[in-house]
Amino acid sequence: MAYVIAEPCIDVHDRACVDECPVDCIYDGVRKGYIQADECVDCGACEPVCPVVAIFHEEEVPAQWAHYIAIDREFFGPEVSGLGAPGGAQNVGSAGIDHPLLAAVAVP
Repeated sequence: MAYVIAEPCIDVHDRACVDECPVDCIYDGVRKGYIQADECVDCGACEPVCPVVAIFHEEEVPAQWAHYIAIDREFFGPEVSGLGAPGGAQNVGSAGIDHPLLAAVAVP
């Protein structure tokens, strides 16, 4: 289990969740952040500091954003970023890419 960053985060770039995460498992894409599920320790520290209510435990992601569970997991795989589980976002910096499905998301 892990936390997931859903659609309300797209194009927001608030870093409060990153600053709060004790294990540095929130990686920066171009349009949103991504939580590396294998590195997340389920502490929940990121959730209450999110200013747009975009972070949910994967068992509590609202139905309209359930596909973000797969988006966050796939982001780290070889088909998208190839990052795997690098052991900390700070050492990686911005990934410089997003999951391909984000290209179709228009945020008002």
